[in-house]
Amino acid sequence: MANIKKHIKKPRFHSEGRTTLQLGFAALVVVNVLAYLALQHLTLIPFYILLAVTIVVYAVVVNFFRCPIRLFNGETDNIAVAAADGKVVVIEEVEEPEYFKDRRIMVSIFMSVANVHANWFPVKGTVKVVRHYNGNFYKAWLPKASTENERSTVVIETPQGQEVLVRQVAGAMARRIVTYAQEGDECMIDEHMGFIKFGSRVDVYLPLDSEILVKFGQCTVGNQTVVARLSGKK
Repeated sequence: MANIKKHIKKPRFHSEGRTTLQLGFAALVVVNVLAYLALQHLTLIPFYILLAVTIVVYAVVVNFFRCPIRLFNGETDNIAVAAADGKVVVIEEVEEPEYFKDRRIMVSIFMSVANVHANWFPVKGTVKVVRHYNGNFYKAWLPKASTENERSTVVIETPQGQEVLVRQVAGAMARRIVTYAQEGDECMIDEHMGFIKFGSRVDVYLPLDSEILVKFGQCTVGNQTVVARLSGKK
């Protein structure tokens, strides 16, 4: 747990955004000071417009790097929670070709730039596999993004012996996937698994006998929304 929690310096903002936020604020100040100096003898209306636009853009970036500390208040045995804030864009039985090589239920959550982009472990257990793949940057909601985009795969074995695969997928804007999970780690619901910078998605592959508790188009809250109930059988 310590190797994951150390990435969270404060409960408000994620450490992955520190440099971006600092450089963004510096750019905001410099651009608006220069605009003011250039326009003060003419008209300040364009300056006020620019100031408003840059503040709104910076506010969006600040919102993106929020890092809420959330505790799940329910029973965690045989429960899978949402790995991210966002919207459910896929619920279907698919062939998982990378690790399981069999049929699984895939639940995909798409994160827009307005969402928190921290990722949580959806189940408790032991991290068995961590793999990172370079790839393309297709739009994250496209089906081929799961297998052709840059991605990181984490496989977790629950205490009941079931395996759940979580895949962080980069999108058209996302250019960095961060995965804190390491093979052999004991992981818990409530812990951060990683972070993806800018629009992206997280796919969770569940056993076929899982009871899915979310619907297509539903908005999820990471580490709070219960996505599925596992059968507990291997």
